[in-house]
Amino acid sequence: MSTVQDEIVRTCTRCIMDTSDPEISFDANGVCNHCRRVEETLVGKTWFPHEGRPKLDAIVGKIKEEGRGSDYDCVIGLSGGVDSSYLAWVVVRELGLRPLAVHVDAGWNSEIAVHNIEQIVRKLDIDLHTEVVDWEEVQDLQRAYFRAGVANQDVPQDHVFFSTLYEVTIRNKINYFLSGGNLATESILPSAWGYNAMDSTNLDAIHKKFGERPLRTYKRLSFVQNYILLPYIHRLQRLRPLDYLPYERDAAIAFIERELDWRNYGDKHHESRWTRWFQAHYLPAKFGFDKRRAHLSSMIVAGEISRDEALRRMAVPLYDPEKLKVDEDFVIKKLGISENEFRSIMAAPPRHYSDFANDQWVQNLKNLVKRVIGRR
Repeated sequence: MSTVQDEIVRTCTRCIMDTSDPEISFDANGVCNHCRRVEETLVGKTWFPHEGRPKLDAIVGKIKEEGRGSDYDCVIGLSGGVDSSYLAWVVVRELGLRPLAVHVDAGWNSEIAVHNIEQIVRKLDIDLHTEVVDWEEVQDLQRAYFRAGVANQDVPQDHVFFSTLYEVTIRNKINYFLSGGNLATESILPSAWGYNAMDSTNLDAIHKKFGERPLRTYKRLSFVQNYILLPYIHRLQRLRPLDYLPYERDAAIAFIERELDWRNYGDKHHESRWTRWFQAHYLPAKFGFDKRRAHLSSMIVAGEISRDEALRRMAVPLYDPEKLKVDEDFVIKKLGISENEFRSIMAAPPRHYSDFANDQWVQNLKNLVKRVIGRR
């Protein structure tokens, strides 16, 4: 016997995105708006998986020229995850650049992530700069986000990661920051499933409502700093080299396991113990969002895996019950809250980022201006 939930669930005929994204739409052939967006606005415009190498080589030539005589010609972020680890190898061994690797420790690193970072730095013979964020401030902000009940619980980490990475780049008078972000695994990511981690207005509003201590050292970036001062005053160039290459995540994992003694930690972004729990339990339990669906759909449209293979991977349970209990106990202790408060927050109705002050209207205006200029 079908339920109302069964009746309303609809899945894309090309990828595996479904109506767990409340903003999804389908054409007459059942293909979703995410697949159409990739084809119409990304491939050949910001994503060059097959013909991008000449473009990348030209960019690399400029980076080398501007960095001549300096200790480093670019900065790369290093988390110990697949994308940043593979990027490190590409940047050093394939492109011949001289990066300063930067790791930002916000207190949630897994032991595997630490191992991976150590191996990469040693085997590629690159310098590593580590910035350790004040744990009591991160803990307070992370606790505030948890109490706020919004979808994107990774903001406290992501915001300080990029704020710090950009600051280190500018401080060392380096013009280029190279990110492991890529459209091969992230071309599909519903906006309804999260929110912009760089909105410091939203971050401050949530912290003001639920935080308990001042954020004296936690680095924040305002809209003006991020979108005006960094690119136009400091001339910081933010690049994603993997978008210019035929990047395949599964092949990259096998490669770095062999070449860099890299250890696999599971699903995407699970090098952070918090992110593992938040993506694999908090989001599905509280919001009904399974981010594997978006990442696997991205890999489908990139031609890396088949739709049947993606559905097979989705059939694997998100969490082993015993491992979930271990991670829950870890999160409760790490956040410094009681189990009763933890259960109460998990049972409370979810909130939307727009329940708190934000800069989304400025971002919308920026995107509108960009579209208008692009039509000329």
